Amino acid sequence: MTETRIACPDKLNQDTGRSLLDEVRSGTIAQGGVVVLDLSPTESVDSRGGAWLVEIADYVHSQKSEFRVEGQQGLVAEFIDLIQPGLAERPERAQVKMGFFEGVGDEALGFIGELRQARRLLVEAIYWTLLGPFQGRGFRWANWTDEVYEMGVKAIRITFMMNFLLGLIISMLSAAQIEPFGLGIYVADLLVIAFARELAAVMTAVVVSARTGAAIAAELATMQVQEEIDALRSMGLNVSQFLVAPKILALVVCMPCLTALGMIAGILGGSIWGIFVLDITPDVWFHETLQSAHVKDVVQGLLKAVFFAVTIVLVGCHNGFRVRGGSRGVGLMTTRAVVADIFCIIVIDMIFALVFYYLMPAKL
Repeated sequence: MTETRIACPDKLNQDTGRSLLDEVRSGTIAQGGVVVLDLSPTESVDSRGGAWLVEIADYVHSQKSEFRVEGQQGLVAEFIDLIQPGLAERPERAQVKMGFFEGVGDEALGFIGELRQARRLLVEAIYWTLLGPFQGRGFRWANWTDEVYEMGVKAIRITFMMNFLLGLIISMLSAAQIEPFGLGIYVADLLVIAFARELAAVMTAVVVSARTGAAIAAELATMQVQEEIDALRSMGLNVSQFLVAPKILALVVCMPCLTALGMIAGILGGSIWGIFVLDITPDVWFHETLQSAHVKDVVQGLLKAVFFAVTIVLVGCHNGFRVRGGSRGVGLMTTRAVVADIFCIIVIDMIFALVFYYLMPAKL
């Protein structure tokens, strides 16, 4: 067995320890050999020098060689005895491969745990939004006005533009199918029903989820990573009251307004095609539009908007609170929040479609 002896300096500290590691790395270590550090010249070792000794031992063990220290005396010997577990070779942990049923069970338990966290967040959010303020528990109205501005006012332009363009597209595609039959005027009816019941609420919700939902998840995830959430709890503040409730109430107020704006924008976008391309006079077009507009259709769209608003905030907050890791975790949870928002929006929309299909069927 090949033995390599290396003499240590009289003082082992930050600088000499780094130099000693470089000397060990630059030397040739025979696989299966022995590396011996001679500590007989060493008179003192500080904590940083001991850390470099552990680093040297790890490097030698990584080369499949044995590592020993010899010659230590007095306080140096006592210090080496203290860090001896760090100098010993660490046994390799056998990686246990998870079986199929174990994997399914692990995913199921994780899903159940996440559902419990979501349920707790939902209960606390409902209490601090609807009940707490009326029981004298307080509400952050200053924060609420800031959230209304960020979630609602700043989203007006993008919401209007997206719905306007969508209305123009729907009008173009619909006219291409029915205008050859001389029924181009019925594009106005289709636009009203589509945007009042479906398109305005869904398109606005998607825009808000990509804008506001992502912002909520990123904000809370960053606070969680920087331990600001724990600091709020340590000060005796309820996180749901302090952070979640103002966001829910703000978006519940803003979302129906943005949806109503989306309805108007979509109908205006479609009217551009109907008036200037289909050559339908404005008075005829808008008369048909008003004839097709029903309160129940608008109520359905605005009711969807309320459910979408609560969902977007809760999903964003839920994912923000569950972040793990650093900046990468923030990015992953932000992406997850947006994907989950859009999925939940489609599911809620499907439920509304099933309910109103049997209760209030659309009629042209």
